[in-house]
Amino acid sequence: MPRPLGELEDAVMTRIWQWNRPVTVREVLEDLQQERSIAYTTVMTVLDNLHQKGWVRREVEGRAYRYTAVSTRAAYSAALMNEAWAQSDNPAAALVAFFGMMSPEQRVYLNDAIRMVQRDSPLPAPPEEGEGKTEPS
Repeated sequence: MPRPLGELEDAVMTRIWQWNRPVTVREVLEDLQQERSIAYTTVMTVLDNLHQKGWVRREVEGRAYRYTAVSTRAAYSAALMNEAWAQSDNPAAALVAFFGMMSPEQRVYLNDAIRMVQRDSPLPAPPEEGEGKTEPS
């Protein structure tokens, strides 16, 4: 499970995920500068760190690198949720609490996701009465 992204790493990855194409340090820098004062070398270091951590791959283009996301924001979010759930001492209670925090719209998405997963990989039916049980000898 990947470590959660830091604030600046998240800001950089958000752009890469949104743009969904290879990006340069300069492109990310110019977009980030609309929100904050930041140096080229800082963005370059963050992208290098993201590359070292396996979040992005890079290819040389001329004298610069182009960076591409290795996975999606959805996959990142799912990994974080799975890790948090796996660390719970009571996974069922954690899920109930999590579902309780959801908005009605989020619950619709949850139901849709459950239907998709069940359609693609249906759970086995529970055993019929008396089936799968062994009688004591």
